[in-house]
Amino acid sequence: MSPAENRPLVSVITVVFNGAQHLQTAIDAIAAQTYPRIQHIVIDGASTDGTVSIIEGNQSRLAYWKSEPDKGLYDAMNKGLDLVTDPETYVLFANADD
Repeated sequence: MSPAENRPLVSVITVVFNGAQHLQTAIDAIAAQTYPRIQHIVIDGASTDGTVSIIEGNQSRLAYWKSEPDKGLYDAMNKGLDLVTDPETYVLFANADD
C-alpha cells in the first residue's frame, strides 16, 4: 500500500440549490487541494439556473452527484452523508458559495 492509500479518506459534501453563480469556484477549490484522498459529493436540490450543467461538466472531478427535489438544506446534507460508507472517513461540508 502506498503512503497515500494509508491516509484517511476525506469526503467533501457540497449541497446546492440554484447556485450556478458560485458552484464552479467551489468545485475548482476542492479539486485544487493537495491531500491525496478526497472524494467530492454534490447534492443539488433540482436547480433550474444552470447548476446541473456545471455539475455535468465536472463529472470527472466528482465522486458522486445527484439532482432531485429535497426538503431543504438538512435533507440534502443527510443525502450526502448517506453516501459516505467508510466509518473512518472525515466528512466536511462546503456549500457552493463558501
